[in-house]
Amino acid sequence: MARAHFGLILAVALWLAAPLGHAVILPPLSQPSWAELNAEQKRVLAPLSTEWDKMNGFHRKKWLGIVKRYPSLSTEEQARMQRRMTAWAKLTPDERKRAREKYKALQKDAPEQKEAVKLKWQEYKELPESEKSRLKAEATQKPTPRPAPSKQAVATPKPPAAPNIPPPVDQATAR
Repeated sequence: MARAHFGLILAVALWLAAPLGHAVILPPLSQPSWAELNAEQKRVLAPLSTEWDKMNGFHRKKWLGIVKRYPSLSTEEQARMQRRMTAWAKLTPDERKRAREKYKALQKDAPEQKEAVKLKWQEYKELPESEKSRLKAEATQKPTPRPAPSKQAVATPKPPAAPNIPPPVDQATAR
């Protein structure tokens, strides 16, 4: 019985792996390498030049979409875009991943939470540089790891905490 199941599974696996005459397997759409970009694309994407060929096609496509919109931006918006690209290029892959995750999480937040984040960001931008530097240094410090609990501490369970119930109110003295 087991041999019959094995044979059936093997047959299905071979059938699925065999190239089908009518099926077309498309490779993922590749995006141009840095050398293949035109002069205007290279000018706009200059902050990303060292990272471009390391990016996957999806991210290259997103940046090329930004290049298409770039001429319609005001000079102030273009300068901001250049600053952001430069900052993005300086991030490590792990920092970029965390930034994407934070952005996605923020997109799911309620409008009130988004507004609170905007207000905090505005307050931060108005701080003096010395205070910003202090906060950045504080944020980059790694938290001190807590020692792992000893086996004795794990083996001896703590009694459950008493519920936080307020004392009864004496109706005679409450008046």
